[in-house]
Amino acid sequence: MGFTIVLGCVLSMMAFMAMGYAMAKAKLAKVEHSRTLSAFLVYCATPGMIISSFQTMCFTPEVGKKLLLFFLASLAVQLIMYGAMVLILGKRLEEGKFRILTIGSFMGNVGFFGRPLVEALFPDQPIVACYSMMFATSMNLLIFTIGEFMISRDRKYITIKRAFINPTILAVMVAIPLYLLRIKLPSGIQSIMLTLREMSAPICMFVLGVRLASMDLKDVFGQPIAYLGSALKLIAFPLLAYAIVYFMPWFDSTFKITLLITTGTPCAAVMLSLAELHDCEQKNAA
Repeated sequence: MGFTIVLGCVLSMMAFMAMGYAMAKAKLAKVEHSRTLSAFLVYCATPGMIISSFQTMCFTPEVGKKLLLFFLASLAVQLIMYGAMVLILGKRLEEGKFRILTIGSFMGNVGFFGRPLVEALFPDQPIVACYSMMFATSMNLLIFTIGEFMISRDRKYITIKRAFINPTILAVMVAIPLYLLRIKLPSGIQSIMLTLREMSAPICMFVLGVRLASMDLKDVFGQPIAYLGSALKLIAFPLLAYAIVYFMPWFDSTFKITLLITTGTPCAAVMLSLAELHDCEQKNAA
């Protein structure tokens, strides 16, 4: 049953990607359009998704504890995977493709892709959407510090300011106090936030389809390291994360399965954005 739900959810998201690809090939959508939509995702849809997820729950100390533990667990497994990759690759990290491989091994699309998956599997447990948002929060702290450092090799990017001054973290700083104080937004605003939340995954996949249409797919899929990166991100990382929490009795099954699914999401699109920004291995990032 669970496999069928996940398969259906994945196929529906693939359909949105196919729409973007087809429209781009038909000259009805351009890469320039995808940049505008990407900005909308980052600055509008993501904050709406985060705030809406927390507005669906009422605060209790037990739930608050679970969310904090999920944040810490997601941060820990990402740092463990990062440390393992650094130890394994060593001096090969001087090459851009191995730096992309390193961050791609643990940074995934936990918000736009992971949230719909866990919500489909656990439709009666709104906490799973908040779990995915806590993962997105921990990942964003790493993206704008370790992620940018790995790609650029410039330590100036490891700063508190870059870690906390970004749309995702700012949205969390709004959502968490509202959640802790049990403040519910007016129904009209909640409706807007919910609409942004539901729009996020389809738009994200549509943008991905448009971007794929602008690339030489033979060139993209002809990169051997891309298959290694996919295996690390989609198989090795989720298995590592699940193994770490599996024998910990204070984590319930929903917690563990949500961590497994969110760690197994495809590489985050922000990887390509950072690679383009720092002119580092754009093809492998794609």
